[in-house]
Order: sequence, then structure tokens, then C-alpha cells
Amino acid sequence: MNTKSAMLTICGRPNVGKSTLVNKIVGEKIAIVSNKPQTTRNRICGIVTRGQTQLVFMDTPGFHKARTRLGDFMVNVVNESVSDVDAVLLLVEPIDNIGTQEELLIEQIKASGGPAILVINKIDTVEKEQLLSVIAAYSEKMDFDAIIPVSAKTGEGVDILLTECEKYAVESPHFFDDDMTSDQPEKQVIAEIIREKMLWCLDREIPHGTAVEITKFTERDNGIVDVDATIYCEKASHKGIIIGKQGAMLKKISTMARADCEKFMGTKVYLQTWVKVKENWRDNQFLIRNFGYE
Repeated sequence: MNTKSAMLTICGRPNVGKSTLVNKIVGEKIAIVSNKPQTTRNRICGIVTRGQTQLVFMDTPGFHKARTRLGDFMVNVVNESVSDVDAVLLLVEPIDNIGTQEELLIEQIKASGGPAILVINKIDTVEKEQLLSVIAAYSEKMDFDAIIPVSAKTGEGVDILLTECEKYAVESPHFFDDDMTSDQPEKQVIAEIIREKMLWCLDREIPHGTAVEITKFTERDNGIVDVDATIYCEKASHKGIIIGKQGAMLKKISTMARADCEKFMGTKVYLQTWVKVKENWRDNQFLIRNFGYE
């Protein structure tokens, strides 16, 4: 058998750039990004096949203190993802003051007993000399296999990271077809794209209380895709804000989402959106599962 594979988890605090790094690694957008914490809710696999070696990167939600059942689910995703993988990538910012979230993640990585790489992101925002104190601080906490500075935004250091990750690949069949870049179904990607646009367009708290369900996904003979999506929010007042005056905000969100959906699908997409209220759905186990968080 000539093929090799490795499963690698990327973990870190919210907003450290995990999804941006996964997108840069695979060379296309498979994970949504925003400047708001807890953008990622589910585990997303980014797949890179380099010759005979396939690397599968798991993008996890930001490690945080859960306040809802959905939050509990997101934290459990991180906990489960740190164990039973070939290596863990701890993604941190170029700051030498190690935070509580990083401390807890380091303890989890140590407990798992597996190898770990420290990846220092956002190096395009600091002078290179500043990285020395960051490296020293984290080296005191744990004996990492490697410490690699990168910029998920510009791509600097990403090839070095990929070469390092290939060292953990073991002889095995590839987990996915060689031309795949993600394990996400098309419907899930489109739902996430719509949620991303809400994160971009709406005030801080409102989009965190939203979920998107794709109720129709059909392809015409000429290749055009018809999508119906229902946006769920937790309060009637939030519904009004999402729709906006004379529907202006919902139209803006839908227009932005449709453009990204067409890029992703490679064809024309007709997107229709509706908004409904499901009070406190983030604490309802049935609805959490129904919206794909399980």
C-alpha cells in the first residue's frame, strides 16, 4: 500500500482564525468566517491530498464557557476532537500571555497523550522579534513536536505547516476521494453560508440565536439550483430586525448569500428565505439535533 493518511484537529479559543486557516489550507472556502466568536458550531473536515498523502484537518468550534445546550454541544465537539487523532494543532495568537482557554486546551492535549504542534497565527500583525517571547512562553507549558508561525490570512508558513503535518501520516487508504476538499453536504454548506451573512450583517447577539434549515434543494434540467431556506431566531423582535424595514435586511443577507452559493455550486442559484421564531431553541435538545448539531 503506497497511500498514507492523517487525521489532525485544529483547536483554539474563539476568533483565533481556525476556519480561515482551514480555508487557506484546502485552497477554497469550506468553513464560514466572521469577526464574531463562536462562528463555527460543528466539526468541519478540510481535506488536502498531496500526492499519495491525504491530510484531513478538523476545524472545531472555539473553546469557550458554555451557556446553553448548544454551547455544551460545541464544547463537547472540541473535547472529542482532541483525542483519537494523529496530531493536534493548537492555534494561538502571537501573545506571550497564555490565557485560561489555552491552559485548559494544553491540559486536554497532554491528557490525550498524542503529539501536538503549536501554530502561532496572525504573524502578519506583529514584528517577527515578538514571536520569540510567545515561543518561550508556550514551550514552558508543553513540549510541542514543532512550533510553526503562520498567517492564515496571507498564507505565510502554511506550506511549512503542511509538510510538518505529513510526518504524522501513516500507511492506510485515503479516507475521502482525492478530489474532495470537505465532507460537508451541499445543503449544509449553503445553510452555513446564509448564517455567515447574518453574522456579518447583524448586531452581535442576534445571529448567535439563529439557525438555518434548508427545506428545498432541487436542480433543474438546465443546472439551475432552487433553494428554500428558513431562518429560525429566538425572539419576535429579532425576526423584525432580520427582515428589516420593508424586507431590506433579509434581501441584503439573501443577495450576499446567493453570490457565495453560486460560487460554491458553480451554477445559478435561486434562493428564497423566510424567517420564523423558535423561542430558546439553543436549549432545546430536539431542535439542536433537528438543525444538524449532533
